[in-house]
Amino acid sequence: MQIFNIVIAGVGGQGVLMASKVLAESALANGLDVKQNEVHGMAQRGGSVISFVRIGKQVLSPAVLPNCADILISFEPLAALRYLHYLKPGGILVYNTVTINPSTVASGLATYPPDVEARIAGACGSARGFDALSIAQNAGDARAVNMVMVGSVMKYLPLDRQVIEEVVRSLSKGKGVEVNLSALQGGAAV
Repeated sequence: MQIFNIVIAGVGGQGVLMASKVLAESALANGLDVKQNEVHGMAQRGGSVISFVRIGKQVLSPAVLPNCADILISFEPLAALRYLHYLKPGGILVYNTVTINPSTVASGLATYPPDVEARIAGACGSARGFDALSIAQNAGDARAVNMVMVGSVMKYLPLDRQVIEEVVRSLSKGKGVEVNLSALQGGAAV
């Protein structure tokens, strides 16, 4: 197996790092080598967060280079557009269509581009956008968007689906177990 590169992007507080942890621990549980790296930026203030997960028999570096990601998972449309340059030709982009205003937009210093989804479609023919928030809410908690997004890419990953479910079960706490598993299933159905 060659290296499988995943880039996860979003806004602080959306669970990008938890999604990254689920994928990394699932790779380890599948007997693969994994390297994970994240950039928090202004995450605590609603700023951009990006995480890299690299999976293979032997992975030497945690960084995904531009034009090398097999999958880009974005928790927000503008984040998808911002990090699209990481996706390799023929790579898969899966993104949540629910917008979250960056701090510059919320403070009135900038405006959210009205044509983000059209620009995504023009740049990436394989882009799949959907309302992950509604799926998470149906699972029982809006905060489960991260598990919806993980579920939406399970079929593309070199990982066993049951192993991913077990990792989600082990990382979740209390009532969150059933919500997260339901969100994972909801994402897988997209």
